Amino acid sequence: MVDVPLILRLHDTANAHGHDDLLPAPEPHTPFEQLVLHQHQANFDLWHCEDQARDPDASDATIVQVKHSIDRLNQRRNDLVEQLDLDLLAAATPLNNAAPLHSETPGLIIDRLSILSLKLFHTEEQLHRSTPEHRNRNETRMLLLNEQRTDLAACLTQLWHDILSGHRRFKLYRQLKMYNDPSLNPFLYGKSTS
Repeated sequence: MVDVPLILRLHDTANAHGHDDLLPAPEPHTPFEQLVLHQHQANFDLWHCEDQARDPDASDATIVQVKHSIDRLNQRRNDLVEQLDLDLLAAATPLNNAAPLHSETPGLIIDRLSILSLKLFHTEEQLHRSTPEHRNRNETRMLLLNEQRTDLAACLTQLWHDILSGHRRFKLYRQLKMYNDPSLNPFLYGKSTS
């Protein structure tokens, strides 16, 4: 179920298509692959909202709107990571409950790979602009990002193998975000009682 090279291709193809709709869209063949793409889309949208939030010429109203979008997208991103882990737990059942617990879930690693894919895409864009010094700096960044992604992909491959072979296990860790919950965020529940 966890085909790491395929997950990387889905992320990269989604990035290319998301920035140029003339390029082919990724084609998921399973519900899990579709879920990987939905989770990556949340990161893709979040990335671009974060860019907007840093515009020094943005109006206060724009910043407020973008901040609300960031909160909504971050909640979606976290919900989709949890769904990835739920699907993976179902696929890996029965888990060996005596196996050591791994603190980072496969879904969280897929999320980190998604973000690395976006960093790689946007760093590569920087190779084609500006000064030779700027390009050299970003070539160095590309090398580091590729190394990090290769390492993380290998870690996910090994973790999934260890889970399926009963040598490791993981649990679903709910993010339990409070900022969007009107009953937990004091700025929201304070307004509702006024």
